[in-house]
Amino acid sequence: MVEDTISLARTYQEYLREEPIDLVHSETGKQALEVLDSASPEVVLLDLVLPDMDGLEILKHIHDNKMNVEVVVMTAHGSVNVAVEAMRLGAFDFVIKPFNAERLRVTLNNALKHHYLTNIVETYKDTGREEYFGFIGSSLPMQAVYRIIDSAAHSKATVFITGESGTGKEVCAEAIHKRSNRADQPFIAINCGAIPRDLMESEIFGHVKGSFTGAVNDRDGAAQRANGGTLFLDEICEMDLDLQTKLLRFIQTGTFQKVGGSAIETVDIRFVCATNRDPDVEVAEGRFREDLFYRLHVIPMAMPPLRDRGDDVLAIANHFLGVYSHEEGKSFLRFSPRAEAVFNSYTWPGNIRQLQNAVRNIVVLNDGEDVESGMLPAPLNELVENIVETVVEGGKDRKPTAKGSVESLIAQTEESIRPLEEVEREIIEQAIRLCDDNVPKAAARLGVSASTLYRKRSAWDQS
Repeated sequence: MVEDTISLARTYQEYLREEPIDLVHSETGKQALEVLDSASPEVVLLDLVLPDMDGLEILKHIHDNKMNVEVVVMTAHGSVNVAVEAMRLGAFDFVIKPFNAERLRVTLNNALKHHYLTNIVETYKDTGREEYFGFIGSSLPMQAVYRIIDSAAHSKATVFITGESGTGKEVCAEAIHKRSNRADQPFIAINCGAIPRDLMESEIFGHVKGSFTGAVNDRDGAAQRANGGTLFLDEICEMDLDLQTKLLRFIQTGTFQKVGGSAIETVDIRFVCATNRDPDVEVAEGRFREDLFYRLHVIPMAMPPLRDRGDDVLAIANHFLGVYSHEEGKSFLRFSPRAEAVFNSYTWPGNIRQLQNAVRNIVVLNDGEDVESGMLPAPLNELVENIVETVVEGGKDRKPTAKGSVESLIAQTEESIRPLEEVEREIIEQAIRLCDDNVPKAAARLGVSASTLYRKRSAWDQS
């Protein structure tokens, strides 16, 4: 914290007293520069008016030396324009004096979170993790997934994966296995929603000859086959309640009996499970045992839907385009700009599975070097007419973008005029979504300060 007014510095220190941080106070710019060069802080709370220099000089020092630090400017009302200029020079956010404890804490924690996520992105970019154990993409939501996999893989703790259908839950489970020290042992997957209820117990635990009609031989189940490795239970919330009881005992003890057998068998298994349902709702409505849920829900992991993954959409589409073009002997090399705009504007309710099917459809039914918009299957072809030409910065090229709801913001008749506040909210919320929920980035794109967007969102939440 760089603040020359001692009384204010003491107030801010009190505001942050309960926060899990180490707070260093500098009264002058010179002291601040010394701390920056020696302590490598994650966040700087910077007053712009200092006795020995302009606070912007400190910001410039941080920028010129490419320091890995977030800067939050603390400014009075009269210097808001200066604060905006500071953000253009790389500051993360600013707070206007006087501010209360909650405002300072929220801004600081946002800066710390941004610092943390930025470091994750840079770490994975440095190690080439646009492809990671079957995953493609480097968006912030996926970087968080990769980080959890890295941290959890070598543990035996159960991972509980949630996410919409088609988001890659099984790929995630396999990544955990491949990243673990069990990678050279079996990975066995069971879909609890695809196997008839009467056969599920045998599929998991196996059976002995004669235990039921059709059991003509002894058979090992998934539990035995996964010994030493990983057992993945997909769509776990669709498992029958009676079998949930036996599964709970199996997880607790590591032992089981085959259907129709009496021998107790012991195995060493790492459990990973997944569901596209809300497990809390399933527990509350009695369809999933609470004790089993808490036994499995050790490391929760939420797979992000494709619509929240930004540029990953085109990265995945281009990957499948290359794979399927090779398989089918086609010549495709790229998507046309208009086709890219359609892919980016579509919400992909079926997630990666739907995108994969769309690309295969294009490759099988067409050929050429570029995927043109006329080749897109339904429902993507319905969006083609919503692509308009917009001039990119500098006016040299024209880049197609989706007009979609944007035109609906512009009134065509007197009766269709809507309140400015309502239109503004739609524009801001869409900008934040397009920037992967990165508020400062959205603010920069909109040409306003991040503080403005935070204040507006706070007001909307309270209304």
